[in-house]
Amino acid sequence: MSRTLALPTLALGLLLGTQAGAQDVTPDLPRTELTVVGGLSNLTAYQNNEQPFWTKTIPERSGGQVTATVQGFNEMGLKGPELLRLIGQGVVPFGTATLSYFAGDNPINEAIDLAGLAPDVATARTVTEAFEPVYSDFYGKNRIKVLGISTYPAQVLFCNAPITGLADVKGKKVRTSSRTTGEFVQALGGTAVTLPFGEVVPALQNGVVDCAITGSMSGYSAKWYEVSTHLLELPINWNQQIHAANLNIWNQLDPKVQDFLQIQIDGLINQIWDAAARETQMGYDCNTGAATCDQAVKGSMTLVQPTDADRELLRQITAEVVVPKWAARCNEQCVKDFNDTIGKELGIVASK
Repeated sequence: MSRTLALPTLALGLLLGTQAGAQDVTPDLPRTELTVVGGLSNLTAYQNNEQPFWTKTIPERSGGQVTATVQGFNEMGLKGPELLRLIGQGVVPFGTATLSYFAGDNPINEAIDLAGLAPDVATARTVTEAFEPVYSDFYGKNRIKVLGISTYPAQVLFCNAPITGLADVKGKKVRTSSRTTGEFVQALGGTAVTLPFGEVVPALQNGVVDCAITGSMSGYSAKWYEVSTHLLELPINWNQQIHAANLNIWNQLDPKVQDFLQIQIDGLINQIWDAAARETQMGYDCNTGAATCDQAVKGSMTLVQPTDADRELLRQITAEVVVPKWAARCNEQCVKDFNDTIGKELGIVASK
């Protein structure tokens, strides 16, 4: 018998890619209609991945039995930091949100994206997967089912001043977007400045800040290459995304639909990680005018290659400053979970 599940209009959709390889249509699914509110509608993650996933991929792979409409959360008047609360309340049945939005609610949300923790995409994924069971348990107690965790491209350092490496942050004013990146900059001897993304270009242009941290491709899209001269090819953090559902609403779905959605999510999250790696490199290439950039407009920034000394300084600041400061504001269970998972993977010990 066909079954229709009408979900509330207000929902934040899963940030998912659309290329997961050819798959057979899943047979015998009950009719299910989903209303989804996705990520920021002006980002490529939504435009290239999320929107076509819900409007094309899901219907195609379900033989038309599972359908969805989708809008970006900014189009619904939401700001982001309220999303997990709304998921837990069931107002948002499905949602994707940047974990750093919720650092102020509980420091556990910072654990996988502490500044300097993952200097490459492989390490970022290792760290994320190691800690994902902890998030599943933590959020399960808050009526939230974790369906997966993906990432944005690497967050890197743009400077409108000559730099030769990470140590040159000393004495500079740097735009940061989270507490942990602010602590990282201060440990290097810089001054952390909090600015909305849209205010960074004039701030760099007018000397309000000397440098700023954002995604390599986000900086390109916002034309930071017009007001910056140097780009350090060393990821500072990643901005992982949690894909979740209200637990009660998830349990109301037919088990066949649950299995279908989870399979799609698992495969597509792999694609998001792959896309993040590609977009990180594309950001480096396009900001600096490399021949491999396939965009019509290319920047002419200087790409600064990290040295062994840069990587060691990154590791040292993370282990000796960033992790201890985070551990001081997280509870004992949180610190134990970190040491049992991420700490074991990276050889870092957090202490209260």
